[in-house]
Amino acid sequence: MRKIIIFLLLIYNLSSAQTYDVLFIGNSYIYYNDLPDMLSKISTSLGDSIFFDQYTPGGYSLYAHSQDQLTIDKINQQNWDYVVLQDQSQRPSLSPAYVSTAVFPYAEQLVDLIYQNYNCSEPLFYMTWGRKNGDQTNCVNYPPVCTYLGMQERLRHSYVSMGFSNNATISPVGIAFKNCIAFDSTIELYNNDNSHPSVHGSYLAACVFYSSIFKKPSIGALYIPNAISSSDALFLQQIASSTVLDSISSWNIFNANFSYVDNGDSISFINSSSNFENCIWDFGDGNFSSLENPSHHYLNSGIYNIKLIVYTNDWCLMDVLEEEITITISSIEENNNTSQKKNKYLDFFGRITDSKSKGLKFFINSEGKAVKKFIFE
Repeated sequence: MRKIIIFLLLIYNLSSAQTYDVLFIGNSYIYYNDLPDMLSKISTSLGDSIFFDQYTPGGYSLYAHSQDQLTIDKINQQNWDYVVLQDQSQRPSLSPAYVSTAVFPYAEQLVDLIYQNYNCSEPLFYMTWGRKNGDQTNCVNYPPVCTYLGMQERLRHSYVSMGFSNNATISPVGIAFKNCIAFDSTIELYNNDNSHPSVHGSYLAACVFYSSIFKKPSIGALYIPNAISSSDALFLQQIASSTVLDSISSWNIFNANFSYVDNGDSISFINSSSNFENCIWDFGDGNFSSLENPSHHYLNSGIYNIKLIVYTNDWCLMDVLEEEITITISSIEENNNTSQKKNKYLDFFGRITDSKSKGLKFFINSEGKAVKKFIFE
């Protein structure tokens, strides 16, 4: 019997439609059941749009793609929003020594080609799944892949490493397979060869890609392949959504996020964004900061709209998170702050000084405006 699953998802803005151009670079794990077309139809049913192209010869590896002019031509074909990169199903699961020489360098080479074509493109690594009975071909020489779970753990480690080392996003399809099997093993995710995906497996993968790209749940998608019941489709949508959205930072998805601590006389902000390069804080009172984890002192009580803006890919991509916070300051402190604000004098070098010393002064009035004054003896 299927267990009842309750997911606590963050609140996402489902009203704003988004459109992305996506290139799929991989092999048969993509073209089986036409995964890109599934993703496009799921997106359309949820009010978003995916326009895609693909180059997916059977059995191709990242190494083979890095040497193939057709792959390079596809990358250079246009300014892609996302370029999906998927290695041959076994290679990233093999020993760390093998992966470091036969996988990682070619992942980096392809990422470089993507950025050279268009630095706003986001590389998206397609974390695949362990084979249903493990990799019996390589089991003798590398025992960790003898079982499904052992192979899956090696794939997870390799794809996460590729994502973080290349400042790229990971689409955790393999983890969604693992979660689905743990909750309901009666849903068959594999083709008869126990390697390639069934229609259910490809649909789960497409839902994972939707959440990885749009940062929204696929729950409620109206597109469902004929071979999948509506109850199974909803279950797969839930698995995909929770796998991605409950662990956004684990998959290095570009995303703005923060928390804060009230220290009594100041607020400490903690930037928990992922896959970002630069940030700007708007404290809602006319003050800003570019520090990653700033502290700020508010002079007056009130409700302030805090805005964190994060950037990546050389300031090309931006994400914003806003939150209102309530600041309560004692009347004595507030009066002192107001008084200090009205009587503030700065010297030529911006240092606070008194109102009677001679020389050039800047008087800061109650509205925070500077008035230049000369004080004579």
